[in-house]
Amino acid sequence: MSNTLYLECYSGISGDMTVAALLDLGADEKVLLKALKSIPVSGFRTEITRKSLSGIDACDFNVILDEKHENHDHDMDYLFGEGHEHEHTHTHTHEAHHHEHRNLPDILHIIDHVDMTEGARELAKKIFTIIAEAESKSHGVPMEEVHFHEVGAVDSIVDIVAAAVCYDNLGITKTITSKLYEGRGFVRCQHGEIPIPVPAVSNIVSAYGLKLHITEREAELVTPTGAAIVAAIASGEELPEDFGVERIGIGAGKRAYSRPSMVRAMLIREEAGQDVIVKMETNVDDCSGEQMGHVMECLFEAGARDVYYTPIYMKKNRPAYCLSVLCTPADEDKMMQILFRETTTIGIRTARMKRHILKRTSEILQTAYGDVAMKKVELPDGTVRRYPEYESIRAICAKTGKSYGEVYGELYYEGKA
Repeated sequence: MSNTLYLECYSGISGDMTVAALLDLGADEKVLLKALKSIPVSGFRTEITRKSLSGIDACDFNVILDEKHENHDHDMDYLFGEGHEHEHTHTHTHEAHHHEHRNLPDILHIIDHVDMTEGARELAKKIFTIIAEAESKSHGVPMEEVHFHEVGAVDSIVDIVAAAVCYDNLGITKTITSKLYEGRGFVRCQHGEIPIPVPAVSNIVSAYGLKLHITEREAELVTPTGAAIVAAIASGEELPEDFGVERIGIGAGKRAYSRPSMVRAMLIREEAGQDVIVKMETNVDDCSGEQMGHVMECLFEAGARDVYYTPIYMKKNRPAYCLSVLCTPADEDKMMQILFRETTTIGIRTARMKRHILKRTSEILQTAYGDVAMKKVELPDGTVRRYPEYESIRAICAKTGKSYGEVYGELYYEGKA
């Protein structure tokens, strides 16, 4: 059963905001606290409280560090100097001098010793790996050599582990996100001032195809941790036109902006019988038949819903094929890479389409031939149709010597009975 999460990031997104929103949505606090207690690092404690943001009640997840690990994360004057007149903004621990620098293997080792489900563990590792890739590109060093000043700090380890535990606990099967609303201007780091979005965020947005919207606010609204969480969990699908809302969670941010800093999370119920499919097409006139057969197999193995060729004539009356692929939005980039790698095409057309589908299930029908796999389809008026599956018919034909049409007819009418 689909359990779809919609993350609304109109005020940006960070790790602590995400954790708070998921807790407010119903993630089990006891499960979270058990995992946090098992993290093999010291120097922190956590608080889960409520706060009012412009009159809106929100959950607040706070990581409180001891003096050794304090990173001035929410101290605006520390980051910009006293009397800073622009809208307050900040950076994560860019200039603290007592941070324990950790590389990716160090952090993955820490995560391996946390009391959490394997699903949560893999998600936490994925989030950190995404940030390592982004920081590697930013600094021009191999990923294994990246020292995590911000993300390796204790509070960010806690934020990411907490986000993974809460997400996994909710049993979410699909995540849709809004555009990431980001500010503009500059933020101070240990090397000087850098532009917003900070390089790590820009690299994550680029690598994972996230949608970014730059606002007029002089503020860092999207942190590398927040962007990495979205990259790790987003399905790439758009919000459906019509949906119901099952539950709502609001997570409060810490930064003192003129507008409330929050993330809103919703568990939504999509309209039955509708989804979104991507249709990809490309015209090829210089691929062999063997090559076309191979690319079809590659596309199906990668998860394509359907692949087909249409004979066409192109310029100078050259015979060619229009290669069409149907896939989910989440698989679009994967299909594109296969098409570019396995064919001679230099351009691909894509379109997103609303698809109306009937409810389908599989069942086993007991017949004189033995158990036969059947496809059960329910129409909107309640009518039920059953169709024998191809592989079952083929096996019966091979065993009995009967024709495909004869076996299909017998099973089809037996399924209607």
